[in-house]
Amino acid sequence: MFSGIVEAVGRIREVDAARGGTRLRIAAPFSGLALGESVCVSGVCLTVVIASAESFDVEVSAETLRRSRFSTLRTGDPVNLERSLRLGDRLSGHLVFGHVDGVGRLASIALEGDSRLCRFEVPDSIERYLVEKGSIAVDGVSLTVFQCESRGFSSSIIPHTANLTTLGGLRLGDPVNLESDMIARYVERLASPYAK
Repeated sequence: MFSGIVEAVGRIREVDAARGGTRLRIAAPFSGLALGESVCVSGVCLTVVIASAESFDVEVSAETLRRSRFSTLRTGDPVNLERSLRLGDRLSGHLVFGHVDGVGRLASIALEGDSRLCRFEVPDSIERYLVEKGSIAVDGVSLTVFQCESRGFSSSIIPHTANLTTLGGLRLGDPVNLESDMIARYVERLASPYAK
């Protein structure tokens, strides 16, 4: 489990497609990664299969490639990184599981003071979980939904977030991994038998 507070930006060092999935080597400033440890890579929870002082390898399943933007990753691409939470850690963002619901796109950017008001288009499957002032993870970054719109939402990216994550480098049309708030999904599932 993660909080959506990015610890570092890494770079894809190698992409190796293999038997329906992909292996990624990611250059990262983390030391002491353990084999089997979970790392959130631009919103996707992945397992460390090789670790060294300069990089770590993860394997990406075919299902993850279908659900995320990872099929388009190339050598040199930046990725947001967050190590999993430990019991007792502060939860500064919101509960992020690293289970991507789908891919959205940056539809517009408008400056509001020093911040960027970004509008993201989302698939129909995610739209119903958007709630004004609710949470969403965009490429693993915990954001607050400012405004819900037809097939999308707006959120403000403050300078700190823009400078320390990949969100500051997004261009119009760029794809992003989206994870809706897990609480909304559980509420829907539990309430659905009574909504008939």
